[in-house]
Formats: sequence, C-alpha cells, structure tokens
Amino acid sequence: MKKLTGIIAMLAVIATQAFAADYEIDKSKSTVKWNGKKVTGEHYGTISLKDGKLEVEGNRLKSGVVHMDMNSIVCEDITNESTNQRLVNHLKSDDFFSVENHPVSKLEIRDVKHNSGNQYTLTGDLTIKNITHPVTFDATVDVKDKVLTASGALEVDRTQYDIRFRSGRFFSGLGDNLIYDTFTLDFNIVANTSSETVMTK
Repeated sequence: MKKLTGIIAMLAVIATQAFAADYEIDKSKSTVKWNGKKVTGEHYGTISLKDGKLEVEGNRLKSGVVHMDMNSIVCEDITNESTNQRLVNHLKSDDFFSVENHPVSKLEIRDVKHNSGNQYTLTGDLTIKNITHPVTFDATVDVKDKVLTASGALEVDRTQYDIRFRSGRFFSGLGDNLIYDTFTLDFNIVANTSSETVMTK
C-alpha cells in the first residue's frame, strides 16, 4: 500500500511538470511581409529579422520577442530599379520609419491565449520609432521535433507611431495622394531549440 501511495505521489509530481525551452529564430527561414495601401494602389515587400527568441512550455508558446531590421526594408512590387530605390529610401526617411535613428523595431509577446489545436491569440507590444503600443492578433503555432513554426498577421495604425505622411487624419485635400493609415505585418517564423529543461509549475 505504501509503495502504491508513493507511485501515485510521484505521478502527481510529474503531472505538474512541463518541458520548457527557448527557441531561437532562424533568420534564413523566417519572413516578415509588409503591405501598405493608398487610393491609387498598394506597395508591398519584406523586412528581415535581426534576431528573436520564443519561450515554449509544454509544447505551447508562452512568450517571445522578435526584432526587425528596418534597414532591410525591400519593395517587391516596383520593377523599375530607380523608382524602387526611391520608394525604399522614402520609407527609411523621417516621413516614415526614421531608420537612421530607429534601425530596429520590436514585437514582444507578453500574453498567449490557447484557443484550440494550434490556434492562439497573442497579445503584446509593438515598438516602432521607439514608440510602443499594445497589439492583439491571431496566430497559428506548431511545435514539433524541436522546431517551432508560427504565422500571423497584424494591422498597424501608422499614425500611432508618428508616421503621418499623407494621412487623411492630419491633412485635407489629398485626393489621389492619400495613403491609408493602416498597414499590415505578416509574420512567418521558424525557430529551433537544442535543449529542454523540466520546470515545475
């Protein structure tokens, strides 16, 4: 009887434990796609990741942080090289992301709600130009064989980050020159871990 009681107690301890690990983002396999729209059309492209780390506990995402290299902004829809470079330089200027003074943007995940299966709702902070605002968005996250994959998109109100160029909220009479206030960031993340530790909740 004492032996059985001991086994039950041991199982109870194991049941309260979860494997936890840090997953380092694989920059070569991860992408961030941006899309901005205006009255006359849209522009889109990519931003490379500088680095990032995601914390996983019990095969479920718990928290994380992703740093974006704003110097890496690329436009993919303009084929003319000089026109393309002119737009990219404008995006890096003080009219938009002020890249010289703010070369890194950050997405920090602080709260994770597991909905069902591999579906989550993530809440955290987005920092652009050293200005931080809370964000909430849905994401798909899978953890298997020490590889984490995650995808999700969030809408960003650029005016919250002091990006007012041709915004109808601050300027009138723009007509076809108006640029919409929201743009999207679409994340596709691949991250890897080499070790796990057992943590007691």
